[in-house]
Amino acid sequence: MWNYDKILEFPVNIKRPNAKAAQIIISQYGGPDGELGASLRYLSQKFAMPNRRVAGLLNDIGTEELAHLEMIGTIVHQLTRNLSIEEIKNSGFAPYFVDHTVGIWPQAASGMPFSSASMQSTGDPITDLSEDMAAEQKARTTYDNILRLIDDPDVIAPIRFLREREIVHYQRFGEALRMVQDDLNSRNFYAFNPAFRG
Repeated sequence: MWNYDKILEFPVNIKRPNAKAAQIIISQYGGPDGELGASLRYLSQKFAMPNRRVAGLLNDIGTEELAHLEMIGTIVHQLTRNLSIEEIKNSGFAPYFVDHTVGIWPQAASGMPFSSASMQSTGDPITDLSEDMAAEQKARTTYDNILRLIDDPDVIAPIRFLREREIVHYQRFGEALRMVQDDLNSRNFYAFNPAFRG
């Protein structure tokens, strides 16, 4: 189904380790609005999507989100590699280190582990695409917040790239929502006939 090229979608070459930065960026790996949830959301929603073009879009964006998950994992890895025990203690990274050393584990910046409860797949195309648009905006906001806290240009460049992709995905999901709405029978589309009971 997929061809995997062993290169990142955008290069990540971080020269200075920074455990504090890693602790906030990990949220885009496994946090409530992160790339893991996004990929699972879209790749799950595609099965019940009645519009085949939109199902294909969900598959494509879900696959790209896996590439973003790989980028975030690479960023966190490069920010935590070769840390001394003193750096780990002084940065507040010790609680993560105790459980995971410097392995990449899906959690939010708060330390909350990844949960699929942060995503939804209803089988209703309007509901799912509306959630997808909101999810892309929440991810964009998280990237905005990360950019407010980071000053390393080697980290800023890939984070900006990821933020831009959230905006593009939001636009594509908006187009997909319009396609789905245009395909629906007006008798059972709630926006046109709220009295419809099934």
